[in-house]
Formats: sequence, structure tokens, C-alpha cells
Amino acid sequence: MAAIIDFLNTIFWGYILIYGLLAVGVYFTLRLGFIQVRRFPEFIRTVLKAPQSDRGGISPFQALCTSLASRVGTGNMTGVAVALYLGGPGAIFWMWVVAIIGMATAYAESTLAQLYKMRDQNGQLRGGPAFYISKGLKAPWAGAVFSLALILAFGLVFNAVQANSIAGAMEGAFGIDTSVTGIVIMLLAAIVIFGGIKKIARFAEIVVPFMAVLYLLLALYVIFANISDVPAAFALIVKSAFGIEQAAGGVLGAMLNGVKRGLFSNEAGMGSAPNIAAVATPNPHHPASQGMVQSLGVFIDTLLICTATALMILLSGALGNGETGIALTQTALTTHIGSAGHYFVAIAIFFFAFTSIIGNYTYAENALTYLKWANKPGIFILRILALGMIPWGAYESVAMVFNAADAAMGLMATINLIAIMMLSGLVVKLTKDYFTQLKTKTPVFNSDDYPEIRDDIDLSVWDEKPSK
Repeated sequence: MAAIIDFLNTIFWGYILIYGLLAVGVYFTLRLGFIQVRRFPEFIRTVLKAPQSDRGGISPFQALCTSLASRVGTGNMTGVAVALYLGGPGAIFWMWVVAIIGMATAYAESTLAQLYKMRDQNGQLRGGPAFYISKGLKAPWAGAVFSLALILAFGLVFNAVQANSIAGAMEGAFGIDTSVTGIVIMLLAAIVIFGGIKKIARFAEIVVPFMAVLYLLLALYVIFANISDVPAAFALIVKSAFGIEQAAGGVLGAMLNGVKRGLFSNEAGMGSAPNIAAVATPNPHHPASQGMVQSLGVFIDTLLICTATALMILLSGALGNGETGIALTQTALTTHIGSAGHYFVAIAIFFFAFTSIIGNYTYAENALTYLKWANKPGIFILRILALGMIPWGAYESVAMVFNAADAAMGLMATINLIAIMMLSGLVVKLTKDYFTQLKTKTPVFNSDDYPEIRDDIDLSVWDEKPSK
């Protein structure tokens, strides 16, 4: 089994996804006319607009926060440190490049998820890659494979990985036994998860902005305290990216590690974030609107939070001391703010990883809907399994399980990339429709303008105007 998983990971992450994710990002960036740069002000406006109420939906801001809850995890603190250790400062430059390109991919997949969303038997909005693969490409079998891979990776295994990160940080900082931490996390997660997707969205809406703002404020304090060294840090990142200044890993090492960590961190193209993007009622009431909201999540994750971590490490002078991962981040913060840095990282990891557990679970519950298992027994079983993985992951070494999750995520990402490329013409049409309308009025999706897909979308969602 280990040999099979290792082989799949070599194929997916060594060949298909590293190049595939970049190629798809470049394709959508060019085909949509650099939408993530030219239309960035509109991205901001769509997030700041007041939510529209609608049966079974959540607000665009709640959807953004829930996807950020999953995106912003240990990768922002641990993954950045690993990228710096293996690829040098230049790796951060390539993380930026991947994020900017990935914003176009994130826009495309979440726009499609909005378009093909539907109501379940309880009146809740549901959708995601499985739905646009099934309806848009007429390939329900591929949607089923995608859903199963997503449930395995995000619903179960990643919970164990995140719990392991929290337990390790708590044991290192406060001496709390990992088993105790696992049980406490499980109980806290149960309170939120058993409240359903709307309660999860409300939780994320409060915790995620607080968590991200607090972390960015600390980073700003560090930057202003070392303001004279900041230009040199940025110069080092750019020079190392092109080999002008020699650094660990060389140009190729910087590029590969930056690309890998960037893709892992922001998840653009993975097919994860569209599952929650589909649940939102967008404002304006048009699929492209929520695509822009979710694209902004990539910007926040990598260009803000990952950059904050990188600068704190570079300004500390800790890079090159032999440490990597979370230990390097802890040492960097301890240099800046004293022993409190050690505890702050442990607490930040707790919030980052805990919200990832909550966000990941929403994706799995959404996938159940596609598989027609989203009845009360099905959701109850998923919740018990997802919660059960938490104390197990906190106690066990999860190297083998993490590899299995990587393989499952590789499979779902490969299926998703093929799907959004095949549906790219529809993404372009939706985008042109949105910005043409924007010149004269507030854009509204009109299914009559899309006769080619009227039979494939849930008209009760789009032709029913949401109440103000």
C-alpha cells in the first residue's frame, strides 16, 4: 500500500500538478485578460457589499471566511519556513507568482461552482466541482470519484494532520499531553460541526478575521520595529529568486520549493474552496461575483499572511541556523518579541489548525450531497468519523496517513483541473456578461442568456430573485 501511495504521489506531485496548476493558472490569466490585476478593485467591492438573504444560503463574506478557515492553516507558518529552509529567500518570490496566477484559477473554479449549485432536500444550497463535472461535462462517475477523494482527504485525514500540529505545539509550549489536547479539540469541534454549515459559517466569520488580523498586526509590529532592514529583505527575496544573490537551493531550488509551497498553501485549482463558494448567495446575484470573492482568498492567504511569516523569519536572522518548520518560525518570533513568541506561535497554530478542521469538514459534508448520502444517518456518520480522526491524529504519527491524503488530493486536483479547462469557454462568457452589465447596472444572472446550459442548472436558484 505504501509503495502504491508513493508512486501516485510521485506522478501527481512530481509531474502532473506542479506543471498543471501553473499552466492552468497562466491560461486563465491570459484568457480572462489578467482579471486578478485589472479588476482587483471589483474583487474588493464584492466582498464589502451587504449580504443578500436567501433560503439555504450564506453570505459571500461568510463563504470567504470559511474557505480561508481551510486555506489558512499550518502551511502559512510551517510551510513558509520549510520553503525558506529548502529554497532560500527566493522561494517566497515564486510563492507570490503562484498566488497571483492562482487567483485566476480560483476565480474560474468558484464561478463554475456558483453556476451549477442546487438546493438539497432540506432547502440548503449545495455545489462544487462534483456538480459542474457531472452536469457541465456529463460525467457523473468522475464527480463521484472526486467526491470520494475529497471526503477522504479533507473530511478525514487532514483533520488528523491538523490535530497533530496543534497537539505538538501545545506540548512544546505548555507541556500539555497530546491525548488531552486531542480530546479537547474533538469536543470543541463537535460543538461547531453539529451546528451545521450555517453555524460553521458564523463561527468562521468571527474567528478567521480575528485570527488573521492579529497575526498580521504582529507582523506589522515586527516590520516597523525593523523598518530599516525591510527594503533589504525584499531585495534579498527578488535577487535570490533569479540567482543574482546566491542562496540555499539555487534558482531551481527556490522556484520548485516556492511553487510547491504556494500551491499547497492557497489551494487554487485543488477543487476544495468551490465547495463552500457554491453555498453562498452572491451579491450581485451572478456567479462571477462569488468567483471574485474566492479569488481574493488566495491573495489574503499567500500575498498577505505567508509574506508576513517570511518577513518575520528573514528579519530575525534565524534562517540558516539549522532549524526548519514550526521551530524556525518560533525562533524567529522569540527573537522579535522574547519568550512570548514561543507561546504566541502555539496559540496561533491552535486557531489556524482548528479552523482548518472546521473548514475542511464543510467540504466533506458538501460532497456527501452529490453522492446522495446527505441524509441524517449519512451526515451523522461523517461527523463521527471526522471527529474521531482528531484524537487519533493528535496522538499518532501521521506520516503515512498524510501521504495517503496527498494522493487523494492529487487525484481530486487532477480531475478538477481537467474539468475547469474543458468548461473555460463558459467562464469567459460569464465574465464578459458580468462586466458588460456592470457598465450600466448591477449585474444579474439571466438564465435566458445561457440556453446551452438551462437544462443543467437549478433554475429555482437563479430565476428566484433573492429577497433584500
